[in-house]
Amino acid sequence: MTENFVGWRKSSYSGPNNNCVEVGRGRDAVGIRDTKNREAGHLAVPVSRFLDFIGAVKDGAFER
Repeated sequence: MTENFVGWRKSSYSGPNNNCVEVGRGRDAVGIRDTKNREAGHLAVPVSRFLDFIGAVKDGAFER
């Protein structure tokens, strides 16, 4: 999946030490990358799968 991502952003809950991930939007996918090593590239996920993931997080599917 080759796509240009724009509007990279990280959570407002993130601290100042770059210990988080950020997301960028593309036409058909969402890019996910590590703020500590942006040059390493990103993981591209189809928008529908990313929305499924966000929904699961909001529903508490990953809580211990």
